[in-house]
Amino acid sequence: MFSVAALPDSDTGEMQQQDKPGPWGPGMSQSQFDFFRALAMTHAGITLPDYKRNMVYRRVSKRLHALRMSDFGHYVDLLKGPHGAAEIEFFVNALTTNKTEFFRENHHFEHLTSEVLPALRKQLDRDGGRRLRIWSAGCSSGQEPYSIAMTLADAFSDIARWDARILATDIDTDMVEAGTAGIYPPEEIRTIPSLLRQKYVDTPRGGDGGGMSFALRSLITFNPLNLHGPWPMKGRFDVIFCRNVIIYFDKSAQRRLFDRYANQMHDGGYLYIGHSESLYKVTERFKPVGQSIYRKVA
Repeated sequence: MFSVAALPDSDTGEMQQQDKPGPWGPGMSQSQFDFFRALAMTHAGITLPDYKRNMVYRRVSKRLHALRMSDFGHYVDLLKGPHGAAEIEFFVNALTTNKTEFFRENHHFEHLTSEVLPALRKQLDRDGGRRLRIWSAGCSSGQEPYSIAMTLADAFSDIARWDARILATDIDTDMVEAGTAGIYPPEEIRTIPSLLRQKYVDTPRGGDGGGMSFALRSLITFNPLNLHGPWPMKGRFDVIFCRNVIIYFDKSAQRRLFDRYANQMHDGGYLYIGHSESLYKVTERFKPVGQSIYRKVA
């Protein structure tokens, strides 16, 4: 159950500084912006500094438009009211950024192919195990986990003999639905290397986009997950992708997150983060082994 009663109130009394009025009615006041960013921090761990105000204005305006509301005050009242809990999911979805593409930051997939998967296969063969787990945290609309699945299936030609699974999670439920469907427009499909595209993408008659093959979809489980909430997973992971996610969190939230990642990984497991992100002064439980690539050491 969500509760927003303790968050800042909407405008009362004195006139507050307003953003420029938009097509959905009066602008967003400072106290309304403070309410929205407190809500984002409480329910998604997202930090929204002052310079993000225009972004919040644009994205929350879309919810006003969808709900046919005339101003931000009515939306604040909805979030504080008895039906506010049901709206939180849509509010968080509106604020999250979902820029992604197949094989984005391709050096990670090259490293996975050349270093990680061969070593894991050798280790699992030696130990007599067949269990392999990879987590795509902050998976957006699914291009990342499908890229991982193509890499994995190509490296393990006998993948059906293995207990190999990819968990794909995102706080945005719309993105989780898109990833589960696994259907993408032609301009996105074209970014997949041609040999992999021929093997793992089902192109409909007429060539308009394409869907991920059953072989790929059977490797992946998509689930909504708030990284700052409880994690239901019991087993440990060999590899975790968490790319372009921590840029939205403050340092204390980052420290908690990577400590939890380390606890959820096998010793020596690999972690991939975004090219603009760093674990410097965030955690000592991972050591750098490549460009935005880390390995668990503690």
